[in-house]
Amino acid sequence: MSEQKIMNRWFAVLGAILIQLALGAIYAWSVFTPSLIQDGWTKIQTQAVFSIGLVTFALSMVWAGKKMAVWGPKKLAMLSGIVLGAGYALAGMFGGTSFPALCLFIGVIGGAGIGFGYAVPIAVGMRWFPDRKGFITGFAVAGFGFGAMAWVKLAGAWGNLINDFGLSMTFSIYGVLFFAMIALGGTWMVFPPEGWLPEGYNPEVTSSGKTAKKEVDFSFREMLKTPQFILIFLTFTVSAAAGLMSIGLMKLYPMEALQAQGLSAAESSAISGTAMAVFFSLANGIGRIAWGIASDKIGRKMSIFMMTTIQGVTLLAFTSMAGNEYLLYIGATIIGFNFGGNFALFPTMTADTFGTKNVGQNYPYVFLAYGVGGIFGPMLGGQLGDLGNFPMAFTICGACCILGSIAISLVKAPKKELSGQPEYANSH
Repeated sequence: MSEQKIMNRWFAVLGAILIQLALGAIYAWSVFTPSLIQDGWTKIQTQAVFSIGLVTFALSMVWAGKKMAVWGPKKLAMLSGIVLGAGYALAGMFGGTSFPALCLFIGVIGGAGIGFGYAVPIAVGMRWFPDRKGFITGFAVAGFGFGAMAWVKLAGAWGNLINDFGLSMTFSIYGVLFFAMIALGGTWMVFPPEGWLPEGYNPEVTSSGKTAKKEVDFSFREMLKTPQFILIFLTFTVSAAAGLMSIGLMKLYPMEALQAQGLSAAESSAISGTAMAVFFSLANGIGRIAWGIASDKIGRKMSIFMMTTIQGVTLLAFTSMAGNEYLLYIGATIIGFNFGGNFALFPTMTADTFGTKNVGQNYPYVFLAYGVGGIFGPMLGGQLGDLGNFPMAFTICGACCILGSIAISLVKAPKKELSGQPEYANSH
């Protein structure tokens, strides 16, 4: 293939951003819940749709990863756009405020559409940017985080779609927009030609000029048999659980702590709302880019070790921070920043450990840790909240993050024998 026919790799970045902005729809669910509660839904019902979406998202990624090797990333991206767009369009046309219908259309169909497309920009981006895997992954998944804020504001304060058009029409509008954005972004979701490398990049030489170790590609079956997979999975599980627990309690617990310090309920609600909607949310998106860039400089393993250690210490200290407005803002920022880093660091850690070639098939199995954490973290927070002990939830998750940093420090670079069976090196 001639040089002229090779796509400019920055189109892959543009496509990734468009796709991930649309896929961030899952985190915008909270903007719809007040209308549903007004229509008679319980809070548990509103969270059930969100939980179904998260579980379907994680599980469908595994299936999509296998199909990427067969269909290629462009077809998978198009399927993602069709399924996600159809889920929201059907919710608008036939769902209305019906709980079973929205569980199906938004939770199951919408969640599957997100899962089909999520790994595509990550896998494609790493192939086009082998020299900057952390940067490109962080940039791509940042779209997922910032997309949530955009969809919330468009439906609410900025666009007033719900007030002007109603809930059902807003679902349908979003379905059309999601399909259009993913279909356009999907046109650039193609792998570079076999053997292609960026100009001036030599994978056999590190940035410090030393000889780099040759990358070894593991299939998902080989990966699942390694202790490295277990250690990475456990670290991602506790880190995700801590972040998702914090999301669930970032308003409830500080409200309680601030009122204990003498603030009124209205003041406490405003301060804790700002901590979640502004400081945590913005830091979540920024953290994805910043940790991705940092990992290109200091390495994936060291970045995850630092991220989980800082997160653990912050969560342990948060019980002393939540009752002070400014310390609360600092704590929310650090927790959000580190939570966002998970989504840039674990895909690249998977690629570095088990090979870039199969990351589209391998990372979905690692990402199942997010689903496990999504059950463990919020349930822990809710259970201890019902017992009147929010601080214990932060303390437990903080300690788990410290254990996660120890687990990731034990990861060594796996090697494969000629027989194809994994063997494990004693050094990185």
